[in-house]
Amino acid sequence: MANPRHPDLVAGLPGVAPKPAPGLSHFWFPTDTAIAYLLAAVAVALQMATNGRYGYFRDELYYLALSHHLDWGYVDLAPMAPLVAYIGRVLFGDSLHAIRLFPALALGAEILITGLITQELGGKRFAVLLACLGVLVAPVIQANAGRFSMNPFEPVFWMGAIYFLLLAINHDRPQFLVWVGVLVGLGVENKHSTAFFLIALLAALLATSERRLFRSKWLWIAAGIIVLLALPNLIWQYRHAFPTWVDLSNVKKIHKNVELPPLPFLKEQILMLQPLNALIWIAGLGFLLFHSEGKRYRVLGVTYLAFLAIMMVLHGKDYYLAPIYPMLFAAGGAFWQDLIAAHSRLRWVKAVLPRVLIVSGVIAFPLVLPILPPDKIVPYMQKLGVGMPRTETHMSSTLPQHFADEFGWPEMVSQVADVYNQMPAEERRKTAILAGNYGSAGAIDFFGSRYGLPASISAHQNYYYWGFRQYTGESVILLNWELDDAQYWCNSVEEGPKVGNPYSMGWEHYTILICHGLKKPLAEAWPHFKVWN
Repeated sequence: MANPRHPDLVAGLPGVAPKPAPGLSHFWFPTDTAIAYLLAAVAVALQMATNGRYGYFRDELYYLALSHHLDWGYVDLAPMAPLVAYIGRVLFGDSLHAIRLFPALALGAEILITGLITQELGGKRFAVLLACLGVLVAPVIQANAGRFSMNPFEPVFWMGAIYFLLLAINHDRPQFLVWVGVLVGLGVENKHSTAFFLIALLAALLATSERRLFRSKWLWIAAGIIVLLALPNLIWQYRHAFPTWVDLSNVKKIHKNVELPPLPFLKEQILMLQPLNALIWIAGLGFLLFHSEGKRYRVLGVTYLAFLAIMMVLHGKDYYLAPIYPMLFAAGGAFWQDLIAAHSRLRWVKAVLPRVLIVSGVIAFPLVLPILPPDKIVPYMQKLGVGMPRTETHMSSTLPQHFADEFGWPEMVSQVADVYNQMPAEERRKTAILAGNYGSAGAIDFFGSRYGLPASISAHQNYYYWGFRQYTGESVILLNWELDDAQYWCNSVEEGPKVGNPYSMGWEHYTILICHGLKKPLAEAWPHFKVWN
């Protein structure tokens, strides 16, 4: 059956004369879609204009290290992001702008897909503008796109899958489900949390009239594609005794992450998307669940509710839901379009609401993008009445973590180089640089070559698998170690310079220690140093 909101979809059915083919320029840049292209370009330009102002983020240094050790899996992530980092390094180099180009382009793609989803929900020009603006000005979405990680790519896979699901529904062509399978499968290889999105989507299909798709062979072909794409990482996990599960279990045991009850969790959803944006996405959720025009797509609303419930039960971090919101913004655009069309007295909303979103976005951007000088960030937050965001229980910093983790790395490496290069040549040859976390290890590996430093070793996360190389433990420079722990493991300990940029995270303020002889050979001590969290 043709979609009543898309009467042109009857073209090509038996007995119906097809419409004349549009010109090429009209096909690629119809008026409605051009808005999505324009806002996508604005988003990419905004990211590229600001993303080189501070420094490398802790996780980016880790990803760069991983990109030198490509594999089908890692302790704490799926295999795709290190591969993307490797491709970026080969093509563009490893400057800040270079490694953050793909995340910026992913944000542009996310906005473009939002526009396409809006059109599939029946939205026209104003609906597309409102939906894409909602994504553009959402602080959490801008923050995720501001540095290299798995996060900026996640919504591209999730919302790409939703778009093809809508094509299958609107065109009554279940063949499009194959692409749903491809995108979900690639999404799993990008970030394991995609599995929970898949569970939510399947639950929503079963709970709505779209359960009919389970009778189609194409859905089962899509399921097979997902399994095939996920299989290499599953095999890797099995061969390594499922380290990701161990890692996540350790995080739970030590209560590393802030665990919010349901109401505060919902409050954070509103805040991280910025409060005025709730006019769009909450309206979109209502449109999908209850509106006469939107409930045809109720599967999307139920998918969101199922995923929200899963994250609440698992005590996931609040920003884990960020990739799912573009479809709600799309539905919100369609809702406001229909509401204004049905009530002519609300026409003023078409002029006011986009402007309000733009102003609120401009106000919020300095909270997540490196626009202000570092010493102006906290005063700006105080003026807006915004508290220090915390996602981990032991966080301590002057700045929010997404900024703080971009400071102090070159200075730390320079101080380590001073210690290392003051050693006699014979001692240097047998001296290992043992970092307590992957941030410090990645910084040594990235910045250290300019000082003649050897590659670091670390027992944190995937660095543990790369081992202690040729070192025996006769001489070790210790980073991120407590003095008591060093004295327990070493025959003698010498204190070096203190490390600590005023803007860096609290755990990056420490004293460099020089261990003169481990009490056990490094090979024997190595398993005791392992930290997976």
